[in-house]
Amino acid sequence: MSQKKYRHQKRHSPVPHRILGAFFFVLLLTPPSGVSAPGPYEQNFILTAYYSPLPDQCCYVKGSYAADMVLNGQGIAGADGTEVYPGMIAAPPSYAFGTRVVLPGLGTLTVRDRGGAIQELPNGAHRLDVWVGFGEEGLARALAFGVQHIRGTVYPVGSAMPGESLSLASLPAPLQMLRPYMATEPDLLALHPKAEDSSLSVELMQKHLKDAGYFSEAVSGYFGPATKQSLETFIQEFGLAEPADQLTERTAAYLVAAVRKNAGEPLAVFVERGSSRESVLKAQRTLRFLGYYRGRTNGVYDDTLFAAIVAFQKDHLLVVDEASPGAGRIGPLTKTKLTLSWRKRHVARLAERLLALRSIDHLIAKRGDTIDDFIGEGDKGKKVSVLQKLLARRGLFPGDRISGLYGPVTRDSVIAYQLEKGIVTASTDKGAGFVGPATIAALKRDMRSEMYRTVRAQGWAAL
Repeated sequence: MSQKKYRHQKRHSPVPHRILGAFFFVLLLTPPSGVSAPGPYEQNFILTAYYSPLPDQCCYVKGSYAADMVLNGQGIAGADGTEVYPGMIAAPPSYAFGTRVVLPGLGTLTVRDRGGAIQELPNGAHRLDVWVGFGEEGLARALAFGVQHIRGTVYPVGSAMPGESLSLASLPAPLQMLRPYMATEPDLLALHPKAEDSSLSVELMQKHLKDAGYFSEAVSGYFGPATKQSLETFIQEFGLAEPADQLTERTAAYLVAAVRKNAGEPLAVFVERGSSRESVLKAQRTLRFLGYYRGRTNGVYDDTLFAAIVAFQKDHLLVVDEASPGAGRIGPLTKTKLTLSWRKRHVARLAERLLALRSIDHLIAKRGDTIDDFIGEGDKGKKVSVLQKLLARRGLFPGDRISGLYGPVTRDSVIAYQLEKGIVTASTDKGAGFVGPATIAALKRDMRSEMYRTVRAQGWAAL
């Protein structure tokens, strides 16, 4: 992927001037009588690929959406103003916009873009950069594309050109190519896959749905009808007013919480008068948690517990009154309802905590007190200052040496932090002293946990 810079300018001229300008433009493209238009010729090329980043991807090759936007020249339009599309390439300045290039095995592409590194090379080969899509799928495709050496045919503007053709589906987009750029513990709340997406974010969502017991298909990374149906079932069961054709932040929070609370049951199969003390204790705690029991948690089945069980059974249409068969007795049906209600309440509590932490993430990002780009020795600027402050807060960096320069002292402090968190096991490990995905994720977790404790103790106003 190559860095690109675009400048889009509009000039307003009187109509006659525009007509005159168009006339001279046509003259420039039309050879004089008796002069032949330039014909096609063969050329050696070195091909790379670039993509258009989207917000909320699972990972970025440079660590953040903003950094990948810069790397890929924003990825919105070509230098000639044409919106990105399959079949667009960036070529050296000597190639006029509209030039067609036939690349065997790839297709026929059109020059619509430029790039700082897209030049004619001293060895006679010319660089071309091929646009290969949006988001995670586009990034996977660009990484898989690599560097290719091809001899192609150039059709200059004015020559008889073949039709444009390029199918992105013919280019592999293996999602495993993204894994080196993903944090070790991706935050599902930060990802927002949509129906028909094919991405690592979808794969992560499917795994959560499967672990929560709502998805039985193979985890494929494709958000198709089966995935949508599973997500819709989950949303309905937890009473969420969220769409099923995309993963919203709230749905993601409940899904993460459901996976964490999937194991364990609060009750024995039967609880009635004469049941064991441990079984009765579990029933008392469960019904107290659900707001039905207000007696003592003593393991004794008494009239207060009987009334609590009957109240729950009435609310869930299991009995009509105290005289109904099974009233006041926890059997299979009552246990199933109690377990589901217990789990839903726990999931809701945890989900709200996760959403609060996510709000803290947004606040941190708004303040600029976060690190999104990868950082290493030799880097400088605000992102390094933020890193040094975070490390100083943990007692790993001298507070009076915050300079914004990533030197040996900063590197040693990062290694100390990585060893403390188990990100590396020795200072000689690969990645030691470099702030990559795992270190960024750990720093973010520490910062938001600290701020969450402040919110719990003093309220949001304390932030």
